[in-house]
Amino acid sequence: MIVTTTTSVEGRPVREYLGLVTGETILGANILRDFMAGIRDIIGGRSALYEQSLREAKDNAIAEMVQAARALGADAVLAVDLDYESISLGQGGGMLMVTASGTAVKL
Repeated sequence: MIVTTTTSVEGRPVREYLGLVTGETILGANILRDFMAGIRDIIGGRSALYEQSLREAKDNAIAEMVQAARALGADAVLAVDLDYESISLGQGGGMLMVTASGTAVKL
């Protein structure tokens, strides 16, 4: 399965557009991870725990999108867009949503 942010694949014309496909992942906030990220904010540096969580969420959202494309019989997903949104749950918590969307096509 070809997954690309471009609107075409060089040398492979689109034969059929199958429609929009999406994948979503929501990460819950972890108190320890939030605490450690807060310390990183104060002393500087990168938060490896958050970075790893974001990568996993992105990979899961893309995998879910590809699964939806396969179910439609697609060869590729074009014009892929990744979106990150934070969801506030009030005092002391929040979640992060990662969405992958694209157009499923047959080449």
